[in-house]
Amino acid sequence: MTDLALLSVRGARKRFGPVLALDGVDIDIERGEIHALMGENGAGKSTLIRCVSGVHSPDAGSVSVAGVPARPRTPREAELFGISCVHQEVHLIPHLSVAENICLGREPTRRFPFPGIRWGAVRERARQAVERVGFEIDVRRELCTCSIAAQQLVAIARSLDCGARVVILDEPTSSLNEREVEALFSVLRRLRANGLGILLVTHFLDQVYRIADRITVLRDGRLVGTRSAADLSRAELVAMMVGRAIHREPRAEQHASRAEQPRFAARGLRRRGALDAVDCSVDRGEAVGLAGLLGSGRSETLRAIFGADPIDAGTMTLDGHPVRPGSPREAMRVGIAFLPEDRKRDGIIPSLSVRENIILALQARRGVFARVSNREALLLADRFIAALRIRTPSPETPVHRLSGGNQQKTLIARALATDPLLLLLDEPTRGIDIGAKEDVLDLVRSERERGVAIIMASSELEELVRACGRVVVLRDRRSVAELMGSAVDPTAIVRAIAEAAPEPDVEIATRG
Repeated sequence: MTDLALLSVRGARKRFGPVLALDGVDIDIERGEIHALMGENGAGKSTLIRCVSGVHSPDAGSVSVAGVPARPRTPREAELFGISCVHQEVHLIPHLSVAENICLGREPTRRFPFPGIRWGAVRERARQAVERVGFEIDVRRELCTCSIAAQQLVAIARSLDCGARVVILDEPTSSLNEREVEALFSVLRRLRANGLGILLVTHFLDQVYRIADRITVLRDGRLVGTRSAADLSRAELVAMMVGRAIHREPRAEQHASRAEQPRFAARGLRRRGALDAVDCSVDRGEAVGLAGLLGSGRSETLRAIFGADPIDAGTMTLDGHPVRPGSPREAMRVGIAFLPEDRKRDGIIPSLSVRENIILALQARRGVFARVSNREALLLADRFIAALRIRTPSPETPVHRLSGGNQQKTLIARALATDPLLLLLDEPTRGIDIGAKEDVLDLVRSERERGVAIIMASSELEELVRACGRVVVLRDRRSVAELMGSAVDPTAIVRAIAEAAPEPDVEIATRG
């Protein structure tokens, strides 16, 4: 790398207790460059950007901006060096205006005739900042009334108002639709043309190849390499990230014939405001996908089957016997397990250990008078940590210390520890890296081979095609089509989703 690197990191090292999160990482960001930082969850990406942006202090190594040594101890100090970080969850104040958020902490003031903030100057400076980003917004508008995409652009505008020369974007597109992604990328191209250095942390390969000039890959806290995006094939990138060849199965095999009695069947599921006549079924050893627009009823269907939300009408059978779980505990007792969409809100118990999180569902299924012994709990934890390749220093490590992908695997281990007949997966690969995604899809295949019936809701159509032999399409909170065999492909799914949709400009709920 040239001596003109805008941001230069050398030998970054950071340890958290027994875990070496960064081990001698080097990276350079040039002026007028969009540089992608990639790697599996737990590879060290978040630790590296936190060391650069002043959240953590590295144990060793150096950071310099345009050749000037920088060792920020806080995010505010990082801003003074010209480094600004825009996080996945925008860290601004929702009930302040756009202008107030952009100038927060650096408002123009007056001393005479009365001390105070010069609000006209605040609004004018904010207007100039959003103009530099290249989007239009009323800077007097409350931030909470803006879309997530607009809030991220406001955060970038704030970075420029702070004098940022290096902007770090941490998973900026995870909650954006395709139109919003392209709007953000237009802004990034504009900033690149103006000489800024941009470090982009993302899991989406397609987006990396659309926008990035170079790619740096980390694995297990170490630098694997930095390559030009134009010279790096996707297969090579995946191999760099995961350290092993990725097995890609083009399509799940469909049963030659359907069973006379499915493992699970739901007919006419209704819930006021959530579901309106949903039908689906799944055989033993089969994976069935649920596809549809956001709000079509995918998650609501799984929650109804699991007893998390009561149904107003409809029937369900499991192995031919009527079931109607009134609670998740009842669902677990009859052999239904569930992986929720939001692992932080509905899944992990952050303060509990990996072992304790794994056995929670099994203990709930058995009840308070049939305690899971310490020995059984440790055996289960060790078994699933090995089987799912959960990266943790110990089964006793608090689960909040694990990366997102490893937290997801812990929740999958919790579901499998109950030895379910029916496994419900809601967005099982959202927000995790490509290696962890492959592990999840491998798990779906192996559980099918064991005879487990799986219903998987996902907005990632390619993954539905790879994992599922049948796909039930939902629209307007009801099932409207069922695809199977050679008809299970992304184009056919999108066509079924969009056909007769109420609004022609509604975005198809696809990611990645």
